[in-house]
Amino acid sequence: MVTDASDPTRKNSPGPLRRLLRLVGSTVDPRAWLHLFRMVNYYNYTHVTPRRQIRFGAEPNVSPDVVFSNPSKIEIGDRVRIGSRSHIWAGLSHGHVKIGNDVLFGPEVMLTAATYRFNEGSPVTEQAMREADVVIGNDVWLATRAIVLPGVTIGDGAIVAAGAVVRNDVPPMSIVAGSPAKVIGKRDETALPPA
Repeated sequence: MVTDASDPTRKNSPGPLRRLLRLVGSTVDPRAWLHLFRMVNYYNYTHVTPRRQIRFGAEPNVSPDVVFSNPSKIEIGDRVRIGSRSHIWAGLSHGHVKIGNDVLFGPEVMLTAATYRFNEGSPVTEQAMREADVVIGNDVWLATRAIVLPGVTIGDGAIVAAGAVVRNDVPPMSIVAGSPAKVIGKRDETALPPA
């Protein structure tokens, strides 16, 4: 079916001059530049500046959109790989995060050494924080969107399944899943390379 230019159902596309004016208008729009400034400021505040305060081991591989909070209380071991959009939050006063060697983070993993108390009044944001150290052992895999809450120690060789919410310690070589996370299996220690 062929339509002619006088057909009212035909989609009107802007001509080349109108497209050029739209392009020029969008590049001089101060709202676009303000948004760009906010993005750069946020990235500097959550990733670039904090990286200078974190104690990194050898050969870290950290995605450029990882968010760190209270970085002076974060210690990351050798050959750790941290996936996109992960969050590592130490506490304001005393909750530290310590990550061992050869740890693998999937995307959007959340470690937090602080959380709000909620039974001491209202609003929640005005309550004191509960802080406790988070310790991740060596050769641990935290799969996509795993959440590790304050006070948790994850033993060497453990695997935390995607979407798991870890509230309690995880034994070495265990596989945990669920919300709250529970042990569902063990890694085969014979398949591991010799130490």
